[in-house]
Amino acid sequence: MEKVMHVPEVVLNSGYKMPLLGMGTAAYPMPIDDLTCILVDAIETGYRHFDTATLYGSEEAVGRAVAEAIERGIIKSRQQVFITSKLWCTEAHPQLVLPALKNTLGKLGLDYVDLYLIHWPISMKPGPVDILKFKKEDIVPFDMKGVWKAMEACCMLGLAKSIGVSNFSCTKLSQLLQIATIPPAVNQVEINVAWQQQKLLEYCKEKGVHVSAYSPLGAKGASWNSPIINDIATAKRKSIAQVALRWIYEQGASVIVKSFNKERMKQNLEMFDWELSTEDNFKIQDIPQKKGYNGEDFTHPNGPYKSVNDIWDGEI
Repeated sequence: MEKVMHVPEVVLNSGYKMPLLGMGTAAYPMPIDDLTCILVDAIETGYRHFDTATLYGSEEAVGRAVAEAIERGIIKSRQQVFITSKLWCTEAHPQLVLPALKNTLGKLGLDYVDLYLIHWPISMKPGPVDILKFKKEDIVPFDMKGVWKAMEACCMLGLAKSIGVSNFSCTKLSQLLQIATIPPAVNQVEINVAWQQQKLLEYCKEKGVHVSAYSPLGAKGASWNSPIINDIATAKRKSIAQVALRWIYEQGASVIVKSFNKERMKQNLEMFDWELSTEDNFKIQDIPQKKGYNGEDFTHPNGPYKSVNDIWDGEI
């Protein structure tokens, strides 16, 4: 068996360790069997952190891949993998959080998740989980305090080792920290060279909340379209993706990658044994900034969020 790359870990404020590179699994409408095979390949290649969500429809495939990897001896036990899942907006109501997590665990075939996140600081009327069919009128006020209390209950029951949030601005994170008994361990947000989030990174560092980056290569190929990243990659004899991912890692954030190509899976793991120079970092700071996904789908003139500025509290 080929040598497996070692992925560094971070100790979260919950005391648990999390691998700093994770594999994203939003892959609908991919058949479960196909995704399971890809994820088993990823475990074999060295990935130990898998990021799923109720919305992605990939929880079952993640669970099956973990079971198969144990059965085949690729890993010794469930404890060797870190599984993140997320609470969708239709279930972001105090009384629905625990049933939602139990449903997730049923699909995963696991007793606990390592990290459970509130997917968005948004609640929708309870109903089927379907991003393609929701109506803007279905968005209702988000009971942050009630939902977080239910997340804390999941943690105290041992069903989630750590709890956290996703797509929270500094302002919303600050509101949450004021009411939380158990502080969020992670805030998973969009970060890449074209959306660098320095203010949020600083704020989270100060508050002891770990930042995890999704869309690490940017929306619509932002990293590929950057001559700066291209030049650094050529000079360093690295791929454009490796440079973009390495930059995020050097900011102290973890990275959620999504490539189902085995060669690129390996390349993504090869970002830990070299570094960018100070000069490289200065150049990257000059890349024009633009958010990839601004959440406009969640805005409505009569809803809690009338504009994207309301969702991000002007931090956009």
